[in-house]
Amino acid sequence: MTTGDERMKTLFVLLGSTGIGKTDLCLSIADLLCCPIVNADSRQIYRELPIGTAAPTLEQQEHTRHYFVGTHSLTQNYSAAQYGEDARQLLSHLFRQYDHLLLSGGSMLYIDTLCHGIDSLPTVDETTRQLMKMRLESEGLPKLVEELKQLDPVWAERVDIHNPRRVIHALEICHITGQPYSSLIGQQKEKLPYRIIKIGLTRPREELYERINQRVELMMEQGLEDEARRALPFRQQNALNTVGYKELFTYFDGQCTLEEAIEKIKSNTRAYARKQNTWFNHDGGIVWFNAEKKKEILAFVSDMIKA
Repeated sequence: MTTGDERMKTLFVLLGSTGIGKTDLCLSIADLLCCPIVNADSRQIYRELPIGTAAPTLEQQEHTRHYFVGTHSLTQNYSAAQYGEDARQLLSHLFRQYDHLLLSGGSMLYIDTLCHGIDSLPTVDETTRQLMKMRLESEGLPKLVEELKQLDPVWAERVDIHNPRRVIHALEICHITGQPYSSLIGQQKEKLPYRIIKIGLTRPREELYERINQRVELMMEQGLEDEARRALPFRQQNALNTVGYKELFTYFDGQCTLEEAIEKIKSNTRAYARKQNTWFNHDGGIVWFNAEKKKEILAFVSDMIKA
């Protein structure tokens, strides 16, 4: 490792949908770069959720230093904006020691916030906030989703329409500005003191879906049900508005069988993977590889180091 002009240093970003196979590959890339891994997963930061979030195992973390894994509790609120600020400070510190660093994850907002910064959006006034809250309670989320599709079809395709917080925020901005939320984000791209190289992973859809189904079965074998029961007292936290937990909470409430909950986890995870792919496909700066082409990916990283 050398120290030099930080502007010549490189952040590799390994991204892809849930279940695509990022974890094992990022360990190999980190070995090649001789660097730690900076995590970009909005749920793996919570120490109470290692199984349902497929967090790196203790053995993997002992092999390679991971940042932003199990660093927060469910009782702590944590946002993409906070992550962007914390991750940038960490990178600034790490780049004093390393010429190359690796960011890996699938949380779209976390990656975008770190790479591009937070967009300059208007503050939502209290009147609008309360009005949207009342509408959610009286009209329900599906009605608000339909309104978002009318006002901003682009963002409706990208956002998690099952997350009321994100749907409402987009509608708030639409109403305040009279413009689509999607037209206001991504306008101010911050110049960072290092280059960013994004590597995206793909698989055939049916192969990905089968991997997702198998992973859900494995999570259940590893104790996801017990993990969800321990998290149940915190179910109102936004961190638990997450595939794997909300379906099991429905089972705990007696609204479905365990088998139905498991099938719903699989279905919702597949839907989330589609949402991730839709989001990432809007980024023309990603170099895509089949996730099985490990040698090609490592060769690409090696070439980029020399470039």
